Order: sequence, then C-alpha cells, then structure tokens
Amino acid sequence: MDAMDHGLSAIPRALATEAVHAGREDLAGLGLHAPPIDLSTTYPSYDARAEAARIDEFATTGARLDGPPVYARLDNPTVARFEEALARLEGAEAAVAFASGMAAVTAVLLARASQGLRHVVAVRPLYGCSDHLLDAGLLGTEVTWTDPAGIADAIRPGTGLVMVESPANPTLAEADIRAIAHSCGSVPLLVDNTFATPVLQRPVEQGARIVLHSATKYLGGHGDVMGGVVACDEEFARTLRQVRFATGGVLHPLAGYLLLRGLSTLPVRVRAASSTAAELVRRLAVDPRVARVHYPRIGGAMIAFEVYGEPHDVIAGVRLITPAVSLGSVDTLIQHPASISHRIVAEGDRRSAGVNDRLLRMSVGLEDVEDLWRDLTQALSAPPAESLRGAAPAVPEQPVAARRTAGR
Repeated sequence: MDAMDHGLSAIPRALATEAVHAGREDLAGLGLHAPPIDLSTTYPSYDARAEAARIDEFATTGARLDGPPVYARLDNPTVARFEEALARLEGAEAAVAFASGMAAVTAVLLARASQGLRHVVAVRPLYGCSDHLLDAGLLGTEVTWTDPAGIADAIRPGTGLVMVESPANPTLAEADIRAIAHSCGSVPLLVDNTFATPVLQRPVEQGARIVLHSATKYLGGHGDVMGGVVACDEEFARTLRQVRFATGGVLHPLAGYLLLRGLSTLPVRVRAASSTAAELVRRLAVDPRVARVHYPRIGGAMIAFEVYGEPHDVIAGVRLITPAVSLGSVDTLIQHPASISHRIVAEGDRRSAGVNDRLLRMSVGLEDVEDLWRDLTQALSAPPAESLRGAAPAVPEQPVAARRTAGR
C-alpha cells in the first residue's frame, strides 16, 4: 500500500486530517471503510523460484517486498498501514514498527552496531529502561553520558548514535533539538518523541534523523496495546527491517490495527489532555503543598511535580487517578519515578538527572479538570503513614511560583 498512488499525499494537509486519513487512502477503492486486519502468519506461493528471488532481494536490501507477503516476520499489511501513517505524521520517509518501545530501541542499537558503530552519546534523563540498556552494555554498546553542550566533544570515530529524549522522562526537561542536531555532524540524532508526539513537535523538521516512539503510550492512547515504532529515512528503515526479521521483534497485526485507529484521534486526545494539564499546572504551582512544578514550554499532557510531604502518601491517596506506570492513556495515571520507572537507574545517576525522591509524574487523561483536581488535592492532603509521622518536611529550594521549566 503506497499513499502516493492515490495522489493525495502530495497535497499539504493539516495534521488532524493526516491522522484520520494516512494509511487508509486505498480503502474506498477496495470497497472498504475500516482497515482490514490480516492475521496470517504465512502466505501461499506456487512459484518457489520467484519467491526465493524475492526473499534474496529482502536479505540484500531490506526493502519492502513487491507483491503479496511471504511470512509475517518479513512484513504484514495491517502493520504496514500503521507504519505509513506514522511516517506521514512525523514527516519521515519511512517507519518500522516493533513489538514494544524497547524492541525498537534495541533494533536501532543493533542496526548501528552491525555497521561497526557501537558507541552511543546520550543525554540524561532518558526512560529508565533505555538508560539501563545503554549503561549495562547488554548489546555490546558503549555509552558516553553528557549534557547537550558536551555532545560534539563526546563524539568519536566509532560513534553510531546520539540519543536524547525531549521532553524527557520523567523531569520533562526539553532539549534544543535543532542545536543538538547541528552538534552531531554526520552522526544520526535519535529523539525519543514519546511524550510530545508529532502533535506537539516533529523532530525530523529540526534535524533529527531517527524518531522513536513507545507506541504503547499516546499513539495507542487507551492502555490496551503495546508497540514501538521508529520513523527515519528509507535507507535506515531497510536495515531496521532486516534486524526485525532476524530478531523477531515484530508488531502483532491486531496491535498494528489498534495503533492505526489510535492515530486517528491522536491530535484530539493530546490537545484536550494538554488543556487540562495546563490548568492543573497552574493550580499546582501555587499550592503550598507543592515545592516545584515541571512543565515543558511546548505544553503537553505530562506533568511532574515535587511535594513537600511524602510522595508515597499521594500515590496511596488517589481514588479517581490511577496509580500505575505508563502514560498517554485516556485516563489519568500517576507514579513515583524513583520507585518504579527509573528504579533500574543507579541512584546517583537518577539524582543527578533530576529524578529525586520527592518527584511525582502524572499523565493527564480526558477526565474533567475539576474531578481530577478534587482527587489530586485530597491526595496531597492524605494523612501520612504511621512510620512517617513527625518527619521534617523538605526544605523548599525557592518560593513556590508558577514555573514552566526545562530544567531539572
């Protein structure tokens, strides 16, 4: 399925329109309205010689096969629709989907390592498991951690990738993507765009060559599908497809269908949740129980805030808000990063990246703002656990004021 065949993708369209129609332009011609789900794991072929030639072509180039599929590990028509749509939303030539966000990160690292480029330059904070994958060297990679100003000096001949997340998980620190891309020179810049989504920023337009999403989050949007996806140029996509075929980290067709469906409402969901988040930020910033609020300049539905009291009491005190990991769902979630999402990162590295023990991360959903505030304010006033009664409150760094900060 190639959207260019329909003559529509050459006409500039608003993101909201692309979200609804990308990956679906051929449906009317097929006599369909909803995209079909192809659950086949294998496909019949009566010409083994021709099939062998097509498989050889894929093994050599990693290009998508012309004609019918061969085997689900090479490609799947339903997943291909999601990939086409996401590439269009990100303004990239191609996209390759995987079974999870971590499978997608793994494929990128393996793809670069296959070219002898095992060194990665990375900026903290990243998602905790991404941090661990790099720092533990589980894939034979070596990482140099630096701040954005030190990227150019950290690059060496064997550097295959520069990796940043903006806004970052969980502090919501923002990076100057365009400036970092310039610092990278010829080394590809990977931007984890999970928090922002293409609704709020398109890193390719700012010089990034690889854009990563945990599709489990906003792209799916309902907490019921797991996946990952990489948007990039077609040349790198071909290598990623070969890695996916060899390692088996494929996205299930049903997940591809759900993610394509999720994209159709992505702009509406992100903008509605962002509006509610901005109002909650305004209230939290002047609440005497809150020491500091982190909220990115580009907006969004993610909030991080530090409390004077015991953060675990807030987690235990919510009733409408769900205390759970993950983010980007239609319902509001809250978690304590130092205990959960970033627990796997060494304590010193966590703290230096701004992930302190008083920090809470909240993914704002589509509930009414007054209901969310009522639940949040009663949780902030929850009585302390018995073992914590009498503990001295944290000393504030500065007077509480409304803050939109890209800092730690």
